This record gives sequence, structure tokens and C-alpha cells, in this order.
Amino acid sequence: MAGEWKFVVSANPDCCDTGLSAFIMDISSAKFECSAPDLDSCPDEALPEFAFIGRSNVGKSSLLNVLAGKDGLARVSPTPGFTKMINIFTMNKTWRLVDLPGYGFASGARKDSAKFNQAVVNYLKHRTNLCSVFALIESALPPQDIDLEFVEWLTRNAVPYVIVFTKADKVTPAEAQANMAAFMERIAGWFEVSPKTFTCSATTGNGRAELLGVIDELMKAIAAEAEAKPPAPPEVTPFRSVNQLARHNRKRRPDMNRPW
Repeated sequence: MAGEWKFVVSANPDCCDTGLSAFIMDISSAKFECSAPDLDSCPDEALPEFAFIGRSNVGKSSLLNVLAGKDGLARVSPTPGFTKMINIFTMNKTWRLVDLPGYGFASGARKDSAKFNQAVVNYLKHRTNLCSVFALIESALPPQDIDLEFVEWLTRNAVPYVIVFTKADKVTPAEAQANMAAFMERIAGWFEVSPKTFTCSATTGNGRAELLGVIDELMKAIAAEAEAKPPAPPEVTPFRSVNQLARHNRKRRPDMNRPW
């Protein structure tokens, strides 16, 4: 671990600016969009995305179902590393929840593991409408090297994220607090401002409102930023006739579904 780094980690990147306004806390619709094997297979970047990822068996799928208020949205399996695709869901028709493959999963061929891990890397580094990553860490365990390495990678690559400690109900509050404090102590030297942290339990539902509140806060910031931006000047293109202008417009890629 490179303890000499100093980063400012923000959960509000400039990648997303839109006039969308959403009521995040009340999820009225959750639609499965696709399972993408790579970045190129993901849907267009018309909506802000919030991605969830963690070590295999961290309880990610169960947590996503609790957040959405819909059992079976993300498939829960007793087999570690069951999620191997980038699974994308549209929530309230205004934002997307992204279920990323867990890192370090034990099932499947090693070549498949490498393939999907690379897909995650490409998504996290190059998805322009990714607004924040929710990095899931199991609070029932002491700091795990694989989690520390992943958070270090997020920090080094300036990927915006918050830390979510899962399974808070699996151990005593004192043990969970000790594990969380130990984890934060291990990463404390990497930042000027530490990332936001949250605790949750998919069993009890604790933490759901706080995590949805993070998304709500970011969506409001996105809308405010979009409203503050001056309108773009009209495109000036020399055309000798109305027909030429019409042909030009038909050839342009329609951008009606992308609000920023």
C-alpha cells in the first residue's frame, strides 16, 4: 500500500450534469435494462449511474434488493462470485443502479475472472455518466487485503466513491465498530478528506435511507449544476438551401434521450 498518497475523494464528480430532478427515496419502478459483458455493451449514457461493488459474498445482491424495495431484482446466490456481468437497472426512469461483478470471486475459470475484472476496470475508468461507486466492505471481518487493494485502486484512479460497511447485524456492535475503525485507520493516510462511510444490513434494512439519501443528494447537485449552466450557443453551419439543412439534421445522431 502506498501510504504517501494524498487524495481528495469526492462523491460528486463533474462527469454528470443534467436537469433531471428525482424523488429517490420512493422507488416506484425498477426496470432491468441489460447484462453487459463489457463497456461497449452497456446502454447509452443518458442517465446518471450509481454502481455497487465489493468482494464476493459481501452481501451485495441482497443489499441491492433492499435498496430497490424489490425482492429478486438482483439474484442472490450462495455461490461466491455469481454475478459475472455488469447488470444495469433503471430506477424511477431517471437514474440507473449498476450491479458490478465482485472482485476476487472463486467460481468459474480463471480466464473468465480476468475477463470480467477487466470489464469492471473499463467501466469504472471510462463510463462518463458514472456518478459514484458504493464500495462494499464486510463489517463482520477485520480489514481484508483484497478490499484495501481495491479501495486503493479507486483512490489512485480518482474514481468517486463512498464506503459501505455491510452485514452490520452479523456481529456485536462493538466488534463491527472495531473492524470498521481498523479499516479506516489503514486507509487514513491516502486522503486529505476521508470518503464518506455508511453501515447497513440487508437483513434488517438498516442503512437503506442513508444510501438512497446519498443518491438523492447527488441527483439534486446534478440538477442544480445543469440549471446554472448557460445555454449552448446555436450551431452555425453554412447551408446553401433548406433541403441541405434538412439532410444534415437527419444524419445527426438523435440526442433527445440524453439530458446533458
